[in-house]
Amino acid sequence: MNSKSNVYALILAGGKGSRMGNSEKPKQFLEICSKPIIIYTIEKFMLYNSFEKIIVLAPKQWVKTTEDIIAKYFPENDRIAVVCGGPTRNETILNGINYIEDNLSIDEDTIIVTHDAVRPFVTHRIITENIESAKKYGACDTVIPATDTIVVDDKNNFIDDIPDRSKMNQGQTPQSFKALTLKRHYQTLTSEEKEILTDACKIMLLKGEKVHLVQGEVFNIKITYPFDIKMATAILEG
Repeated sequence: MNSKSNVYALILAGGKGSRMGNSEKPKQFLEICSKPIIIYTIEKFMLYNSFEKIIVLAPKQWVKTTEDIIAKYFPENDRIAVVCGGPTRNETILNGINYIEDNLSIDEDTIIVTHDAVRPFVTHRIITENIESAKKYGACDTVIPATDTIVVDDKNNFIDDIPDRSKMNQGQTPQSFKALTLKRHYQTLTSEEKEILTDACKIMLLKGEKVHLVQGEVFNIKITYPFDIKMATAILEG
C-alpha cells in the first residue's frame, strides 16, 4: 500500500464550546498564547508527511471562519481542506469519508486518522502508532490507563459496580480506521445502535471488530473547560 496517498487526517472541529461558559465562539477558536487552539492541532499533523490531505470538519456556520483562520496561518496551502461537519460526531466522520470518495483517492486500504481539534498536544509517536495500528488491525483507539477508581452508578445515587481499575483506560484521540470498513459498518447500524454511540470505535465493537489500543499521553488533554485553558497555557509555557 502506498501510505502517502492513502492516509488522511480528519480534524473534528464540531464542538460548540458550551462547557466553556460564556464563550461566544467554539472552543477550537479560543486562543492560547496568542494562537487559536485548532492551529496548534493542525500544525502537529502538518509535520507528518504521510497525510495526503488534512480535512478539517467544522459546523456549517463556522466553515468560513475556519477557512479564514487556516489561511492566516497556512497561506496558499493545498494540503488542508475545510469541510462541513454533520449533526453528530460520527456523521461528521462520515462527511469526511464522503469528501475523500468524491474528491480524492480511496480504496479498501485507505486509512483515516480522526482527531479532536481541541487536543493540541498529540505527539508524532501517537500519530505514527495510530497509522501503523490501523493498517495492521483495521481500527485503533488512543488511551491512557485510568488513574482514579472508576465507580459505576445505578442512576439513583448508589454504587452499582466498581470495576477492576487495571482493565480500565481513559479514551483519547486519535482514533484511526480503514475508512471504507468504518463507513460500511456505520451504514448498517440500526437507529437504536446509533443513539448509544459515544465515538467511532463503538461502531467497530458493535460489528464484532477488534480495536487495537495505542498508548496516549497524560498531557494529550482535550480542552473542554476554562481550567483546561490554564493547563494548556502551562504546557505551552513549559
